[in-house]
Amino acid sequence: MKKRFVIMIFVLCCLFSMARCGGETGEPAGSGNPQTSSNVEANTPDEIEQSDCSVPPAEQTKGSTAEPTAAPATDHSYIPENSTFSIHFIDVGQADAALVECDGHYMIIDGGNKTDSNTIYSVLKKAGASHLDIVVGTHAHEDHIGGLPGAFHYANADLTLCATNNYDSDAFKDFKKYADQNGGGIIIPSVGDTYSLGGASIQILGVNGGSDTNDTSIVLMITYGETKFLFTGDAERDAEQAILNSEADLSATVLKVGHHGSDTSTTYPFLREIMPAYAVISVGTGNSYGHPAEDTLSRLRDADVKVYRTDLQGDIKCTSDGKTVRFSTAKNANADILAPVTETAPKPIPTPDPTPTPIPDPVPDGPYYVLNTSSKKFHDPDCGSAGKISVSNKDYYTGTAEELVAKGYEPCGNCKPYEVPEPEPAPEPKPTQTPAQSETMVWIPKTGAKYHSYSGCSNMKNPSQVTKSQAEARGYTPCKKCW
Repeated sequence: MKKRFVIMIFVLCCLFSMARCGGETGEPAGSGNPQTSSNVEANTPDEIEQSDCSVPPAEQTKGSTAEPTAAPATDHSYIPENSTFSIHFIDVGQADAALVECDGHYMIIDGGNKTDSNTIYSVLKKAGASHLDIVVGTHAHEDHIGGLPGAFHYANADLTLCATNNYDSDAFKDFKKYADQNGGGIIIPSVGDTYSLGGASIQILGVNGGSDTNDTSIVLMITYGETKFLFTGDAERDAEQAILNSEADLSATVLKVGHHGSDTSTTYPFLREIMPAYAVISVGTGNSYGHPAEDTLSRLRDADVKVYRTDLQGDIKCTSDGKTVRFSTAKNANADILAPVTETAPKPIPTPDPTPTPIPDPVPDGPYYVLNTSSKKFHDPDCGSAGKISVSNKDYYTGTAEELVAKGYEPCGNCKPYEVPEPEPAPEPKPTQTPAQSETMVWIPKTGAKYHSYSGCSNMKNPSQVTKSQAEARGYTPCKKCW
């Protein structure tokens, strides 16, 4: 009996143990924990990236208070809400100029010729770009840096980049002067340098890639989200090959075609590495260089690139949302841009360009006069009338007042910068001489047949003086001694 009781107790203990184990492991096969499944599905890509960058748990247990590691500064794939990006390719004829905007920050790349200064000033004023993060003069030729003083006249800049800080031309000297005054001075960048412009990044891919001035051009890539924009200045074969040799990533959404579409730029090897969807050619109508070259257009056709041209379409604007780009043109949106260049090709219908806002010429150093080119008056600088001259009619002159008068200008009657001298009185005419007064006088004797040049010749007695013609009329002949 006692033995049977012990056996029952043992069996009951075993049954209780088995029941307990079944409670812990007895979920039906295939049933999952719904709470765990919900957590996995809610893990968004942003959360995964953040967790990848967080401090490891082992380090956190040591009392670390470090923030999550930030993404690299060069990663611009993320576009913040309300971000903006645009490029305005400015029609400056046979020259280059582009204004880049990103999130309210501005960069200008080249500024056309000296005659384009007013245009550049007007474009910046219309955009409200009174401050420039970066000014880029890709190289020293006038058709790229000549109009940049107009930018410096309207805006100041944090940084001015150029391939050189010394070039022998008046246009470059003006560019350097105003870059020193309002642009922090010229900086020569190096390959690999990077800069930020709002949510966009800029990388220098090439500079001074050859001995020719065109090949010194700064070549740069702008990256905004997943879209990329390659600017090549006037870089030709040597500079393009130097960039290819560097094995830099040249893939881009938009290519600003080099050297206005010259056949010495945008070579096949270079274009194959870029493979852009779009290209922009900044070129002047009917230019003497034959730009863009048919060979260049042919290469772009072969690469199936959509091309825009300022000579046919005027100002060109490109916007990006970080994934796609959109273009708009001032005219001829559907022009056949890649058609072969022929002399009989119809000219686009011109549309009137807006009148650029004139800017006053920089005030010269040293003494000068203020000119009104309309009224042809000149003034002292502190004259009240000088301050009322409209900008379009105002000019300055550092020469002399006499030179201005000789040019047809009159001194202002108020400030009287110059007293015009009164003309000297004309000399009184001399009395007209009678024939007798102007004729040669001779001496004749009372006796004899010779006339003499002086009274003492030949011991004349009581000689008298008459004109030579009178003496000859009386039959006298010249004395051989005194004549």
